[in-house]
Amino acid sequence: MRIAIASDHAAVDLKAVLREYLIEIGHEVADLGPETADRVDYPDYGYKLASVVAEGIVDRGVVLCGSGIGISIAVNRNPACRCALVSEPLSAVLAREHNDANVIAMGARLTGEDMAKACLDAFLSTDFAEGRHTGRVEKLSNPVC
Repeated sequence: MRIAIASDHAAVDLKAVLREYLIEIGHEVADLGPETADRVDYPDYGYKLASVVAEGIVDRGVVLCGSGIGISIAVNRNPACRCALVSEPLSAVLAREHNDANVIAMGARLTGEDMAKACLDAFLSTDFAEGRHTGRVEKLSNPVC
C-alpha cells in the first residue's frame, strides 16, 4: 500500500518511528515532512497530505501533531479526505469500517509508540463495511445542506 505520513514539530519523532515501521511491514511510504523539530504550522502539513490523498497519489494517510486534533481538522478541510482522530485500535477499526476513513490522525503527546503502531495495524488491515454506511459516507464529501 502507498501511504503518506506527515506531522508537525511536536510529532516528528513519532513520525520517524511510524515511517520506519510502515516500511518494515512492507508499505511504500511518502514522508511529507517535516524533517526536524523546528517549529512549523500543522495546517501546512495537513493540507499537503490531504492533497496527495485526494489526488490518489497514495492510498492512505497518517498525520500527527501534539494532540492530533489540529492536523486532523486541516486534513478534513479537503472534501476527498475522511480523517479520523484515533487513540486506540478500536477507533481505527471503526473509522475504516463505518466511515471509510482514508487518513488517521494521532497525538504524539497522547499516544505511545506501541499504541500508535497498533492503531496503524488496525487502520491498514480493516476494510470499509459498505452497506448501510455507504450513503452516510457519501454525504461526508457531498453535503446536502
